[in-house]
Amino acid sequence: MTGVGENILVVDDNEDNRYTLIRRLRREGYTELAEATNGRDALDMLAARRFDLILLDIAMPEMNGYDVLEHVKTDMALRDIPVIMISAVDELDSVVRCIQLGAEDYLSKPFNATLLKARVRACLEKKRLRDLEASHLKALDAERRRADALLHAVLPSGAVKELKASNAVVPRRYEGVAVLFCDIVDFTPYCDRNPPEQVVSELQALVDRFERIVDGRGMEKIKTIGDAFLATAGLLRDVEEPVLASVSCGLDMIAAAAAVTPHWQLRVGIHQGPVVAGIIGHRQYLFDLWGDTVNTAARLVSKARPGAVVLTSSTWLQVRDRCSAKSHGFVDIKGKGPIELIECRGILERSGPAVEFGNPMPIET
Repeated sequence: MTGVGENILVVDDNEDNRYTLIRRLRREGYTELAEATNGRDALDMLAARRFDLILLDIAMPEMNGYDVLEHVKTDMALRDIPVIMISAVDELDSVVRCIQLGAEDYLSKPFNATLLKARVRACLEKKRLRDLEASHLKALDAERRRADALLHAVLPSGAVKELKASNAVVPRRYEGVAVLFCDIVDFTPYCDRNPPEQVVSELQALVDRFERIVDGRGMEKIKTIGDAFLATAGLLRDVEEPVLASVSCGLDMIAAAAAVTPHWQLRVGIHQGPVVAGIIGHRQYLFDLWGDTVNTAARLVSKARPGAVVLTSSTWLQVRDRCSAKSHGFVDIKGKGPIELIECRGILERSGPAVEFGNPMPIET
């Protein structure tokens, strides 16, 4: 039925005019009707409830129609409400002024039932279409933000930026990237002993902390593989000292894992060198890394003791003046042969002793 749920405000100081308008609107099926005897009352009512249309007289005491119209059209919460001006025949110049101020239309006194019906319906239909458009735009914006969130969940921020700008992420070779791998000690037996809901919940809580640590160090999470976590420094975000950032990150992650239930221990491996990076897949995007640097960092992890960060000797040279460390001698690395393994004990203060567990970032609880 016409008018169901559509709120109309009639503003006129003349009681006969208000009565005539309201009676005719009711005949057209409009039931949600309100009336105000002057401009100030009208503004109070507009502040208190939602209206879809205003029928506004020009000549009124206390506050005239011009002032009410100006207030409505400058108030961001009210400006989209259509306004039909009520005028006498000799007020047409004033009506033109009101149209210029933003009024949708006008009605002359005495009221013509056919014109009233047509103009009210036209204004309400415009309002309905504007509201529908706003609703669609809001829904589109929500979908865009949801899509952005999904992209950021699977891709580093730099890759997302490039993807949105060019609709592609060009595969590239990157030099001097520090690659960090870590895994949880005895994670498989832990999975066998505990219900899956607990395993996933506790692992999620730990990964959340890891992500905050990685981001705080200016690094990028690439992916998780089971209980393994892969991150980089100096790939898509500029980092002044990629290896130092990675060592600090690794020590922070070890401290974070020990601080949460079930008090896990980590092994961390870091190696610096060239990598190839790009997106694989069409149905499910995956930003990934390839190359000898990645393989070396992954294989270092199995050689680390629980609770330790290990580096290759060539990578250690990048931080030798900033970290305390101990050599574990030459260790055979699959596909690489013997490589000297360096365990980092802590980050050196600029003027002071080594810090046993790095320079830990504050961990949110």
